[in-house]
Amino acid sequence: MFTDLLFILAASLVVIALFRRIGLPPILGYLCVGLLCGPNAFGWISNFSVDQPYLAEMGVVFLLFTLGLEFSLPRMLAMRHLVFGLGSLQVLACGLVLAAGMTAFGLAPLLALLLGCGLALSSTAIVSKELTSLGEIFTPHGRNAIAVLLFQDLVAVLLLTLVPVFAGQSGQDWYIALPLTLGKTVLLFAGLMIASRWVLPKLFHEVAGARSPELFVLLALVLVMLTAWLTHLLGLSMALGAFLAGMLLGESHYRHQIEADIRPFRDVLLGLFFVSVGMLIDLQLFASNGLLIAGLTVLLLCIKGSIAGVLVRLRGESVETAWRSALALAQGGEFFFALLTQLLLFKLL
Repeated sequence: MFTDLLFILAASLVVIALFRRIGLPPILGYLCVGLLCGPNAFGWISNFSVDQPYLAEMGVVFLLFTLGLEFSLPRMLAMRHLVFGLGSLQVLACGLVLAAGMTAFGLAPLLALLLGCGLALSSTAIVSKELTSLGEIFTPHGRNAIAVLLFQDLVAVLLLTLVPVFAGQSGQDWYIALPLTLGKTVLLFAGLMIASRWVLPKLFHEVAGARSPELFVLLALVLVMLTAWLTHLLGLSMALGAFLAGMLLGESHYRHQIEADIRPFRDVLLGLFFVSVGMLIDLQLFASNGLLIAGLTVLLLCIKGSIAGVLVRLRGESVETAWRSALALAQGGEFFFALLTQLLLFKLL
């Protein structure tokens, strides 16, 4: 593991520096590192994506935590119509259209609906990272994208919960599993709100009084990882829990200090996440089915982008905001890999 990690960091250092020189975003550099070093290319690293999934996922957790610091509770309450209005319409419209297309090609309706909803979700990590890098988080299209992505994170949890239910292996019906998952989310939010109002301010005050930078960094790291762990125990998305924790700390006097301490860990771990995604790319599949893959990818981008753009325009937004929002939400997300794994595990696919 140590050798693999050292190799990834060294390769990332060279590739990201090169990509910076030619004006390409770092995300593409990390994906290229994973692609070239992974088992489907040169095979220099074969076990990282298997042995270290949580290490890579922590990058997304830290990213969502820092986003939560920016989108404090009052701001999120003001965006509730975007999150639940635009978010639900986007997932439903894209999911149904994609499911109808797959049903036409012979898939069972229930399986097509699960796959369609999975493809309707976009990549929180990629979109959030790029909007942050470009300074567009608080633009109209940035708010639209983040609001929809937050709703999609909740849908992702529900989909993973419902897969064993539909496979008949959970011992629960869907109308019991669905409210149970929503109830866990409300319970998590209530617990985090209590902690953020009465426990954490005193804790941060004591640590700040000690005037020890390393203590403050340790507290911030423990807070993020503890939130992710508690969320995982409840069977929910670790990234969603981290966002809720960051959102509730968004009004804290120590928000900027927490964000500054978390950022270096976030960027490095997020890079590892993109490397692990790059390792999933199979060049042999591209060699044998390149035109089909390219055609289906363009089709997915067109369908999702068109639907998202129309929905944003129907809300009364400008044409520019609509197409920028559509561009941010058009791609598929890494969650779909997790959904496929679950469907294969329960023999639904």
